Amino acid sequence: MKHIGVYPGTFDPITRGHLDIIERGLTLFDELVVAVAASKSKSPLFDVEERMAIIRAETKKQKNVRVESFDCLLIDYIKKKKARTILRGLRVISDFEHEFQMALTNRKMAPDIETVFMMTAENYAPVSSRFIKEIAKLGGDVSPFVTPNVTKRLKQKYGA
Repeated sequence: MKHIGVYPGTFDPITRGHLDIIERGLTLFDELVVAVAASKSKSPLFDVEERMAIIRAETKKQKNVRVESFDCLLIDYIKKKKARTILRGLRVISDFEHEFQMALTNRKMAPDIETVFMMTAENYAPVSSRFIKEIAKLGGDVSPFVTPNVTKRLKQKYGA
């Protein structure tokens, strides 16, 4: 039986930190599904199709990565994919409290689904998609935090 992991998030946009988690997460699973949350309530800069296209471009060399979107309870999505593990990245201590609450809630709803936390590489710890968008919006250099493809897409969005 294949061990499928699901790495959910909004990925608006995907960062080098996210890509680090994907790369290292592949060592844990036979297949890793990068599940892009529609998250309309967060008013994402990139629509779900754009985010999926960007992630597919960034992970095209990794044959055991699948990129999909979801717009339902994460637990329901995980069950539909016949997965048993949620992969979550942690950047800083403040992430842990929120992630821990989500993991406990998910466990209450689906005790057979586990959450695995992976610390991002320390050089990506201070980087968040929100900060990257703010830097890009104000014309700053985001290249240390995202790939050239994402940098280009951000410049297109902000007309830089």
